[in-house]
Amino acid sequence: MSEMQMMNGFSQVLADNVAKRTLGVEWASSEVEGLEFYRQNAPTSNSVCIVEPSIAVVVQGAKSMTLGEQVLIYDPSRFLITSLELPATMQVLEASTEKPYLGVVLKLDLAVMSDLMLQTPLARQKDTVTDQGMILGHSTPSLLNAFSRLVALLDEPESIPVLAPLIKREIFWRVLISEQGARLRQIVSAGSHGLRIAHSIEWLKVNFAQHFSIDDLADMTRMSKSTFHHHFRQLTSMSPLQYQKRLRLMEARRLMLSESIDAAAAAYRVGYESPSQFSREYSRLFGNSPKRDVDIHWLSST
Repeated sequence: MSEMQMMNGFSQVLADNVAKRTLGVEWASSEVEGLEFYRQNAPTSNSVCIVEPSIAVVVQGAKSMTLGEQVLIYDPSRFLITSLELPATMQVLEASTEKPYLGVVLKLDLAVMSDLMLQTPLARQKDTVTDQGMILGHSTPSLLNAFSRLVALLDEPESIPVLAPLIKREIFWRVLISEQGARLRQIVSAGSHGLRIAHSIEWLKVNFAQHFSIDDLADMTRMSKSTFHHHFRQLTSMSPLQYQKRLRLMEARRLMLSESIDAAAAAYRVGYESPSQFSREYSRLFGNSPKRDVDIHWLSST
């Protein structure tokens, strides 16, 4: 059996399993920590999202993820690695009622990956590092087989506590030794620029409503202002202030949709002092004014 035939076989098994678990829904969590499923029955327009550190595998259809000027298209032959929490724009490209888009996402466990990295062959550790926080890797039969076995565990709930951690370690290991593993190894390496940027992003996630300077973040990461700004932009495709703005706007949208508060109140909650500035920046990101965007959302939900 050829490699392509093996990949097609594992993809089909995964697709059948994911389809079964996403009937009637676009997203489903699972009893395996960090394992999630996605489904779309038609192509979608662009939508703004926050992508967590994860491995995303498409088992049917195709999807694009845009980070800055970088457009990444992935399908059953390619998987997406996101090494930092990144604001991006996603779009499902191929999907239909008969053949829906189906995807599996496994969130990264950086503690496990740090432990595995100690066992990575020295030659692998010297691979060239790509300064990108989101990259594509080539799917392999071994990787798809591991994902297939992890998803199949959901039919054996008593085995999940024992076997799921082992299969997740296998998946992380296969990604670490893949052609794109250097990116992840750089992120989890103690003292690396990538790890320092990851720590600054964790701080921004909690404190995005606060006012801060680039000097403050650079001092926090023990990097010079220019070095910090360079590596932050290299990894996220945006400046720290642009990253903060994206977090503020996405949280404001969540507040308006989930708590039914008006635009002015949402703007104030996330740190804006000028409602007009908030409205301009919101429209630039989401394509509509805050009120119109919320109205469209509720109309499409009914």
